[in-house]
Amino acid sequence: EGLVEDIRPFPSSGELPAFFEGRFRRIGFTFDVLPVQQHLFYATLLPDRQFVDISAINRELRSVKSGWEIEQMRTGGRMLCSAFAALPSVFRSGMTELDLAAEFEYLLRKSGCEGYLRIRAFNQEIVGILTAGGNAALPGCFDGAVTGKGLSAASPFGPSRDRIAEDMAVLVDYGNIFNGYIVDMTRTFSAGRVDPELKSAFDLSVGIHDWIVDNLRPGVICEELFSGAASMAEKAGLGDRFMGHPGEQARFVGHGVGLELDEFPILAQKFRTPLLLGQTIAVEPKFVFPGKGVVGIENTYAVTDSGCERLTPLSDDIVLL
Repeated sequence: EGLVEDIRPFPSSGELPAFFEGRFRRIGFTFDVLPVQQHLFYATLLPDRQFVDISAINRELRSVKSGWEIEQMRTGGRMLCSAFAALPSVFRSGMTELDLAAEFEYLLRKSGCEGYLRIRAFNQEIVGILTAGGNAALPGCFDGAVTGKGLSAASPFGPSRDRIAEDMAVLVDYGNIFNGYIVDMTRTFSAGRVDPELKSAFDLSVGIHDWIVDNLRPGVICEELFSGAASMAEKAGLGDRFMGHPGEQARFVGHGVGLELDEFPILAQKFRTPLLLGQTIAVEPKFVFPGKGVVGIENTYAVTDSGCERLTPLSDDIVLL
């Protein structure tokens, strides 16, 4: 599958010193994901070499997608939209969060989803989040706006065995993986009446989303998109509810996606780099109301020379179950 002509089998440990001839003095590793044990092993095996960190270079290169890569994500986006569109048809009154998540994941798997999300950040494994009511607004260990209650203290995120009650807001945040490439998406559903406070916050999340999308083009500074979004939340009096449980808010409003769920760029504080043509980004403004629920929206976009292309073409509206 590779485009490099000189592709060789990875040598055994005994062959590595000879493989790295004398002229190869510096060896690059992605230190951000390299286990210490592996680093010590290679340092012992190759004591006269210098090991350097190429994490940033690796992530920056991967952030810009080729036309072929974006096409895989277009296909994955269509698959994901189909599953979201079908979710109301599998909902039944009295279902638990786990029941509905299982039905949704079945739809995704049947469509060809590869079933797991690669996440670069340490100790952040996840399949997807489907959570309702107050469970959606619990603080948690996941580095995002929403964690969910989960099934146990050993797996404290995602759906629980609690029932979805009438008039509860249901947040569904899942990615699809096609040919190794991830597309990320969130939609808000409601099992009955939509709480007016949550509806007002949802409308604001759509407004923030649309403002970011209007400015999602090459050359725009990532931090400025986050700052603008946070300012809109503050002006509406919802700054303390924006992107997480009060006191545990995520300091980003969008993130790169591709082979991993958390790629560069990040629409975040201190990420002062410009957007580049070909980057793919999930935009996800959300609002958290402890004891009541979470509302928000998320779509994945590719940055184009004229702005951006939406890779998750489905209505953003709240859907009644």
